[in-house]
Amino acid sequence: MKRELYLVLSLLLLSLAGKAQTPTDVKPFNEFATAPQPFLFSVNTLTGSTPYWSLNYSGSYGERAATPFGYNGVDQQLAVKGYLGNQLTLYANAAVGFARDGGTTSAQQAEVMHDFIGGKQLFGPRIGLSLGGSRDWTNVKAVFSRITASFDAASWKFAGNLRFEKAFDKSRDGIDLVTSFGFHHRVAGQFFAGVEALGEDLEGFWEADEAEGGAKLLVGPSVNYAPRGSRFAFSVCGGPIFYATHSNVIPSEAVRDLSEVGQNGYTVRAQISFNIH
Repeated sequence: MKRELYLVLSLLLLSLAGKAQTPTDVKPFNEFATAPQPFLFSVNTLTGSTPYWSLNYSGSYGERAATPFGYNGVDQQLAVKGYLGNQLTLYANAAVGFARDGGTTSAQQAEVMHDFIGGKQLFGPRIGLSLGGSRDWTNVKAVFSRITASFDAASWKFAGNLRFEKAFDKSRDGIDLVTSFGFHHRVAGQFFAGVEALGEDLEGFWEADEAEGGAKLLVGPSVNYAPRGSRFAFSVCGGPIFYATHSNVIPSEAVRDLSEVGQNGYTVRAQISFNIH
């Protein structure tokens, strides 16, 4: 009787031990360990392997700089990002800026991105195209399209954009060109560090009368941290702003991340992302 009892208990213990070690319980990678929007100046597409929907709150401060949400002061932005399925990603934001002269302005934009290469798995290359619309600080409407490229690996990630914008205003350029890229490498755990670069109104390199004041560049350090077991992710980026060329045209109030006044400046931006899914 005791032998049969020992046998039953042994089988029960083995069964419980096997259940505790099944693949469904052993999770070497937490499902929320990937930040939905790791970069501050480049937008990456989502996949079915990443968190489907997220809210992203960001704020920045700039000297001799204009952001999407204010001019030469403090800005606040709330964005929503989500995976629509079939390699489609939605990204939309609303911004409020508090200018240093005491004025308050707002801007909005929304776009849908589609991956034509990749986009079905988290790791590997993805190349896509987007179409969207925006309203800037002076109520000027615009349509834009961007080419998106990204590559995610276990220890590093890259994202880059090439954006073409057409504003419906006679004082603006026929086509505005904005390019950006970001690179992060794993430092420890889920902490990534790297660099981001942004170039705006690059047509200023070949157009002396570029309508936004000339070509502008930003290069600065960038960090991202997505704690395991948490729905939150954090990003910070900032750096100096350089005028690579100068135009004899007074800058407009276009939606811009960089300086519009012909003088070098700087900007610092921080973001908190919350995974809804």
